[in-house]
Amino acid sequence: MVSSVPRLVIAAPSSGSGKTTVATGLMAALSARGFAVSPHKVGPDYIDPGYHALATGRTGRNLDAYLCGPELVAPLFAHGAGGCDIAVVEGVMGLYDGAAGEGELASTAQVAKSLRAPVVLVVDASSQSRSVAALVHGFVSWDPQVRVGGVILNKVASDRHEVLLREALESVGVPVLGVLRRAAPVETPSRHLGLVPVAERGSAAVEAVSAMAAQVAAGCDLSALVALARSAGALTGAAWDAGEALVSSPPPPLPFPSPGAAPPDPHRPCGPRPQTPDGLEGAGRAVRVAVAGGSAFTFSYAEHAELLSAAGAEVVTFDPLRDEELPEGTAGLVVGGGFPEVYAAELSANEALRKAVAELALSGAPVAAECAGLLYLCRELDGLPMCGVLDASARMSERLTLGYRDAVAVSDSALAGAGTRMRGHEFHRTVVEPGAGEEPAWGMRAPERRVEGFVQRGVHASYLHTHWASEPGVARRFVERCRTS
Repeated sequence: MVSSVPRLVIAAPSSGSGKTTVATGLMAALSARGFAVSPHKVGPDYIDPGYHALATGRTGRNLDAYLCGPELVAPLFAHGAGGCDIAVVEGVMGLYDGAAGEGELASTAQVAKSLRAPVVLVVDASSQSRSVAALVHGFVSWDPQVRVGGVILNKVASDRHEVLLREALESVGVPVLGVLRRAAPVETPSRHLGLVPVAERGSAAVEAVSAMAAQVAAGCDLSALVALARSAGALTGAAWDAGEALVSSPPPPLPFPSPGAAPPDPHRPCGPRPQTPDGLEGAGRAVRVAVAGGSAFTFSYAEHAELLSAAGAEVVTFDPLRDEELPEGTAGLVVGGGFPEVYAAELSANEALRKAVAELALSGAPVAAECAGLLYLCRELDGLPMCGVLDASARMSERLTLGYRDAVAVSDSALAGAGTRMRGHEFHRTVVEPGAGEEPAWGMRAPERRVEGFVQRGVHASYLHTHWASEPGVARRFVERCRTS
């Protein structure tokens, strides 16, 4: 298979240069001109893809070479970009910044090379003139395999300032594809973990994206940017597919018995169980998996729901802020990341749902909780009652915990068998005490050795965000447990 979707990577010398404004504005401006735009974000960030989705009307997808491995970057891109006219990929941090101590791994530069995509460098020009040439020259020449096809100058002060910048860049030979001035309506509010998610801002987010689109359309050469995107090299290889990923992944170990269940039959034949024609075990009997959503739980990779569906689950979203009961027939529960600390009072006030979640967990049904989900399952959050599934207390902290993690499953759970190795990401300003249960979820191999999280009955709760495309068997194992619990 050959993918020739035109594509651009929007990068910058450093964080705070304006990548999100330019990338989101470009997506929205191209969408307004009739392009079917595929939005992507380098790295683990969940928030920017929400703005991308608002700009394009399509699911924002992440491309993370650390979480998923470099070999999955192009297939996951092709999966998301299928049928689109153009793709815009927003980078992370500075162009060459990646996982700490891992060289170029997970950097925007690595993703650009994997996608054979030209890079547009967004430069904050607010405090420089002629020096911009040295800056751009350094980024262009650092890695000859990274093709910087143009520059967009951001925060330009005046017409005279623009002239000086353009004159300086003539010597570098990189075209200026846009010039943007400061514009207050484009600014988006931030708090303790970055931008406020789209789901929390309503019409204000729509207005901000519209302002970004107007600024980019007025200040950038859209025709030149599209032409540059069309110069991207062809990608060979199959697009990622959830069903095929499940078939090609090793079959999950037999689900461990729920409390009170009879011991396994020692005379049962070993080896893989019979498979349905599509290659998925038991896929003919769908089970309902409830996934938390709404303003408090906005962090989720799209591939998770796709894998659950491919494994035979009916995925149903519910809002813990508003719904007083779980979806009827719920056999498993996924509570991802978000900002429960912002909505702690409202979550606590929904006593009926907290009780329903606790009863589901007590029954032994599979429950997968990441970060915000972990807090929600605790006994309390900042002194307010939560679900009480875990005998642990959560509170806000001044300390930011941030970074990639290399982890291995310590205990057998509904999500992963002991010994399963996955890479993940932590991003929070909260503390859970104790930090691990009698049966921890993960043992961290790097950057520090420690155990973390909780496994009890069917519950797997942890601060660690993981990308299931890297280990599709966890989705299949989870659905299999939903059928047998």
